[in-house]
Amino acid sequence: MITLVHFQTCLSEFAEKFDKLASKYDHTIQHSAELEAVINDYSRFVTDQENKAAWEQLEHSELEELDSLVWALRNKSAQCVAIMEKYRALKLENGDVQIADYFKNIEECIDKEFGSFHVTSDSNVLLVGSGSFPMTPLLIAKRTGAQVVGIDIDEESITLGRKVVETLGTGLKIRLQSTLLENLEYTKEATHIIFSSTVAPKYELLDQLHALTNAQVVVAMRYGDQLKSLFNYPMRETDSSKWKLVDTILRPDDVFDIALYQKA
Repeated sequence: MITLVHFQTCLSEFAEKFDKLASKYDHTIQHSAELEAVINDYSRFVTDQENKAAWEQLEHSELEELDSLVWALRNKSAQCVAIMEKYRALKLENGDVQIADYFKNIEECIDKEFGSFHVTSDSNVLLVGSGSFPMTPLLIAKRTGAQVVGIDIDEESITLGRKVVETLGTGLKIRLQSTLLENLEYTKEATHIIFSSTVAPKYELLDQLHALTNAQVVVAMRYGDQLKSLFNYPMRETDSSKWKLVDTILRPDDVFDIALYQKA
């Protein structure tokens, strides 16, 4: 079993690597292999059951620096995932379609997204935090024929994402926009809404969505608790007068779990 000291050392090393690799991004694929290796290692680290005991021990240690280290890891790993998607989109422009381990894991997660709340060809799906390589819109639109809209506040991500959709999603009903939820008319039509696990203010946005959505909407909130909270923003309580938790889809081998919400 991994020792607490070794576990802390691993966390500090990952934080340092993410910080360095985030600063190296220059809108080319120059450092993509290096970042891919670190993210794949980190994905395995947060899904390794042998690390759970060390994490639980660390949580109860009351170390003053723990909160700041965990917060830094969440933020920097989320930033690096966004950069990793940009690398993948840029590689696709050059004809390279190889898929990193992290992306394979994410694509496996997508298949299990809504549990019994099936997406059909009549569904209107909204993804908050679509990124530069919009795997979720592509997979949903291709497999179900549903209309999918992805939004992101990063203009570069939307530009790259549209090129990916043009290349891989010809004829699919996918639209990507750089906009805020409150400015999107489509929000009222959405039957299914997905929040990326790396969207930091997702629960604030969920609260805001109550007034912007229809009565039947289902929200899939990607999250990570405990050990997985090192790579995701964790689940939070919701206003019980607005949203009720109707199901959780726990995936021990995947990098995030899914909480499903409907209006109260």
